[in-house]
Amino acid sequence: MADDVAYIPVEVIENFMMDVFQALGVPPDEARICTNVLIASDLRGIESHGVGRLKYYYDRIKAGVQHTQTQFEIVKETETTALVDGHHGMGQVIAYRAMRLAMDKARRYGLGAVAVRNSTHFGIAGYYPLMAAAEGMMGFTVTNARPAIAPTFGTEPMLGTNPIAFAAPSDMPFPFCFDGATPITQRGKIEVLARAEKPVPEGWLIDAEGKPATDPHKILKDLDKGLAAFLPLGGQGEMYGGHKGYGLATMVEILCASLSEGAFLRDLMGYAPDGTRRPYMVGHFFLAIDIEHFIPLEVSRRITGQIMRDLQNSRKEPGHDRIYVAGEKEWEMEKVVRERGIPVNPNLRRELEIMRDELQIAGYEQYF
Repeated sequence: MADDVAYIPVEVIENFMMDVFQALGVPPDEARICTNVLIASDLRGIESHGVGRLKYYYDRIKAGVQHTQTQFEIVKETETTALVDGHHGMGQVIAYRAMRLAMDKARRYGLGAVAVRNSTHFGIAGYYPLMAAAEGMMGFTVTNARPAIAPTFGTEPMLGTNPIAFAAPSDMPFPFCFDGATPITQRGKIEVLARAEKPVPEGWLIDAEGKPATDPHKILKDLDKGLAAFLPLGGQGEMYGGHKGYGLATMVEILCASLSEGAFLRDLMGYAPDGTRRPYMVGHFFLAIDIEHFIPLEVSRRITGQIMRDLQNSRKEPGHDRIYVAGEKEWEMEKVVRERGIPVNPNLRRELEIMRDELQIAGYEQYF
């Protein structure tokens, strides 16, 4: 299967995603935001949330559970806070505007926090705190999602993959950026494995009996039926700290629902009680911290950079000659992807061809 992977130039994939979003009815400026978030994922080597997720949005828009016209409503606002209702529009657009709003408040008052309800999947969580880091701020973002994680000692998926992302500017060539889901892995990686026809490693997910689940195609079906669940960070039980991952996922759920009066847990399944499809009603939370309200930015950048360097230069485990810090691998990967192109395997190519043909988008036949 690896031999069948084609590497398509970044600008081709970027242009295609723009064309798809606009053909679906997303306004050009908002299509650009959506495309920027997805292409950033591919550039950073996160295949699960880039062009590989395009049909995910395509299908939801076609099903009527996600709107291409985004209504960004500020329900309540103070100098440092805001509550936003996204009315089931494009998650990337809602999140971009919410983070921008938090940053504007932080620039004036030192801190800006925005809670969002009734949004949709917004791509990689790390994109939004990186917006803050690019402007000399620290950023923090969390989002809930449809149920996927079983609580410790449970087998039913209750919590979403609920990622946590934080970024801070540094004097290194790249900012510190942690972006991680609260289970051991997340749905996008299962989708990548399914497209590549590869099994899921034992220890990532369990079935309804609490036994390991490894068939990616079956897992994707069973997740929607509540018959498979991701294990939280730390794994099954408490021996290796699974309860800590469970607690972090619950913390995210609280931040994303309890500040916005938003949906949570089972209500995020995307189905009404009668079984009909409905919007996912996702919640987000954004925090921006203007460093200059605490200490000079350059001092903070230097300290953050020194923390990163000290970690990199600490004693190595035998057999390893390098220690990475969060954001470093992604920064290096962007150079590779820009030169080599974005990997597209046969299953993903078929998805791109379906969208191309159904939307009657011309000009990509030589690629897919």
